[in-house]
Amino acid sequence: MNTAVAQVSRSRQFYEWIIRSAQHPWALWWVNLVSFAESSFFPLPPDLMIIPMLLSQPKKAWVVAATCSISSVLGGIVGYGIGYFVYEAIGQSIIKLYHLENSFRLFQTQFQTWGFWIIMAKGLTPIPYKLVTIASGVAGLDLGKFILASMITRSARFFVLSALLWRFGPRARVFIESYLGWVMGGVLLTIVLGYVIVKVLLP
Repeated sequence: MNTAVAQVSRSRQFYEWIIRSAQHPWALWWVNLVSFAESSFFPLPPDLMIIPMLLSQPKKAWVVAATCSISSVLGGIVGYGIGYFVYEAIGQSIIKLYHLENSFRLFQTQFQTWGFWIIMAKGLTPIPYKLVTIASGVAGLDLGKFILASMITRSARFFVLSALLWRFGPRARVFIESYLGWVMGGVLLTIVLGYVIVKVLLP
């Protein structure tokens, strides 16, 4: 019981820190930096910053959605470049870091035929985007198609999230703060689920 209480307390402290950070003048730069990095190597999604930022400042919903879409696609191009130019030197280490070697090999073969549609479908799942961007580069997917698919799927993700927070923000904040332990657990579970999906469905 004491352990559960301590975990909730730590979750609340972390949540309150993020809420304060979300109101910092540089918060928009930080969230876009995470959005950019998550597309090629960083493990955590920008949602962890976007959600508290828009809960505290819902008027920024469309600015956050637009800028995160752009920074994510730019980061995706970097991921593509890692796969295309320096996979053995850098990309391979990133894939090994997340223990996705077997899944990545299958991704490479699938990208030869279904690359564009894999990127589109990825936007509807928690599959790590960095896996998709690096695989696109290794497979030599047409860069124009890669950018187009990334723009569609990343914009859809960020604009839908921002629209929901803009519309239901006040009620969502009450819910999150009332059930903080469960919400934080759900966010972490979603991140882990993305990697599990890849390892199970792409053994």
